[in-house]
Amino acid sequence: MITITINGKVCKCNEGEYILKVAQDNGIDIPNLCNDESVAVYGACGLCQIEVLDDGHGKALPKLMRACATKAQDGYVVSYDTERVNRSRKVALELLMSDHDGDCVAPCHLNCPAGTDIQKYLKQISGGDYHGAVETIKEAFPIPASIGRVCPHPCEKNCRRGNVEQPLSIAFLKAYAADKDLADGTYKPQCKPESGKKVAIVGGGPAGLTAAFFLRRSGHSVTVYDAMAKMGGMLRYGIPAYRLPKDILERECQEIKSLGVEYVNNCKIGKDVTLEQLQKDNDAVIVANGAWKSMNMRVEGEGLEGVVGGIDFLRNISSGEGERPDLTGLTVAVCGGGNTAMDACRSAVRCGADKVYVVYRRTRDEMPAEDIEIEEAIEEGVDFKFLTNPAQIIGEDGKVKQMKLQVMQLGEPDASGRRSPVPVEGKFEYIDVDKVIMAIGQSIEVSGFDCLEKTRKGTIAADENTFMTSVDGVFAVGDATNRGASIAIEAIGEANKCAAVVDSYLSGKLTAYRKPFVSKRDVKDIDFSVYDKKDRIKMPARPAEERKHDFNEVYLGFGDEEKVQSEAKRCLECGCHDYGDCRLIKYANICEIDPARFAGVKNNNPVERKLVSIERNPNKCILCSLCVRVCDEVAGKGILGLVGRGFGTVIKPEFNDESVIEACAQCGKCVEACPTGALKLLK
Repeated sequence: MITITINGKVCKCNEGEYILKVAQDNGIDIPNLCNDESVAVYGACGLCQIEVLDDGHGKALPKLMRACATKAQDGYVVSYDTERVNRSRKVALELLMSDHDGDCVAPCHLNCPAGTDIQKYLKQISGGDYHGAVETIKEAFPIPASIGRVCPHPCEKNCRRGNVEQPLSIAFLKAYAADKDLADGTYKPQCKPESGKKVAIVGGGPAGLTAAFFLRRSGHSVTVYDAMAKMGGMLRYGIPAYRLPKDILERECQEIKSLGVEYVNNCKIGKDVTLEQLQKDNDAVIVANGAWKSMNMRVEGEGLEGVVGGIDFLRNISSGEGERPDLTGLTVAVCGGGNTAMDACRSAVRCGADKVYVVYRRTRDEMPAEDIEIEEAIEEGVDFKFLTNPAQIIGEDGKVKQMKLQVMQLGEPDASGRRSPVPVEGKFEYIDVDKVIMAIGQSIEVSGFDCLEKTRKGTIAADENTFMTSVDGVFAVGDATNRGASIAIEAIGEANKCAAVVDSYLSGKLTAYRKPFVSKRDVKDIDFSVYDKKDRIKMPARPAEERKHDFNEVYLGFGDEEKVQSEAKRCLECGCHDYGDCRLIKYANICEIDPARFAGVKNNNPVERKLVSIERNPNKCILCSLCVRVCDEVAGKGILGLVGRGFGTVIKPEFNDESVIEACAQCGKCVEACPTGALKLLK
């Protein structure tokens, strides 16, 4: 026996053993892609580089060595993560990834701010596994029945099925699975053993509830403080019941509470309890208090009776806790073009308004509101006055009587890419109104949070990777921070990441969030003509003449389970089947690579199934030849071989007669050995 030292760990081994095997036998993970103990050493990937710091005679070797092909010698002192080694490994990975053409995860997944594994739960829905689908969703956020109804689904904008005909109905499928789950013994995650750590969360909206859910799952004691009578935040107090029935939201809030989360309602920071007291009583505090103030339009007359903020107007209407306003016979103008403006105008219709205008300074094409919301508002009788902007609110006896509108035209694009509205000099319109609802944006209530540093916008300043505020141990997420108000799923995504950071903080080592590197395909390289066209399932809705008179849910639900599963099966399954086990992407993230610096022409070979039971994607292949060697040395078949030379080399089956196809179907060892997902076993 001889002794070598690997990264400070003394290891006993037999003379002549390769250093990579010695490391593996001692629980040390030296990165490698082309090695397998069942086959002979090959040394193709270049990742297992080591530096011999002492050759046993007090000297360092000048060259980096490959651990898979370097035999241990008595007294060797080696390291696999020196600066030289890491630099070399990073280059090797960048070169491999620069010609690796595959999607680690689906584009819908990448465009979901919460990072939901959409491809996985669609697959589960397609097979009728609704509990499994909800379990998958709840790895990202805890309220799928609510979010499935209200999310503007940025995931669908990235759905590649749209290149065939129409994107999948992802949000509604999520809601369907969640409703099924709630109706039949809902999935409840297990919590880790009690950590003894306490966390206070300020705000019981989507961000606060999400943070509470994940921190409780991590074993921490969590208390959520909220100023309102019930939890839910803007989902309860800002979104009308015709979009989100409150019994659904309440059920999901109670499911979170059932994990052991404590709720404290009617508790305002700075009045009922101070932030400083929460700091003193807890090991960490997360501020997720949202943006509850409607922004002013800064026009003459907005102090008149009858002028109200969009959030204030929607509060009692949405929650059902107070008296809904009676707008019978009145004319209402809603100023703004976002989803809050759509909620306000459609709620005004339901409160009996005789006439409802939406005043918006750009055209319909530039409106940030969801197109379906605009379309349904028009169906319900809302009159959109595009290319107009409030110039003055005119009153009589202190009450709103009329609005003076500046006529606009579109100029050059602004920072968001939308064309900037420019006033048409001297051109105005006048409309008679009884009520004006300002829905142009939201800001935060800073009272009670004076000790926290603010941005120039007046929001709470929080580090974008640790979510830490200016006060140690106090974190902040969601609408109250940095950029300000956004959609619920954005706040949820931040809260999920923040919960992981806070968990690390409570364990004694703060670990900042780092966006993982993933491989992405260029959509221009994909031939969508090979897919059969199949129309997206349409969500049935109540007729406008019926629905506009009440706050009952607009959508009737898919109903037909067969149609639901058929819709889920439209998924193209863009993401890699092997992402969770892929060693290539694992090491790429450890090394923080940037393959763009080696960007150039990529190999583009067709995916093929000549072996029937095995799908081969040459564009994911890194030519490690493990499949070739396993087929030859382990399976004893020698079916696969390297074809061509240089950059264009590919691995192909040398034979594909019936006996070969049958042998492959019974074997599959090459698929098990592949480190990158280039091979897939077909059922």
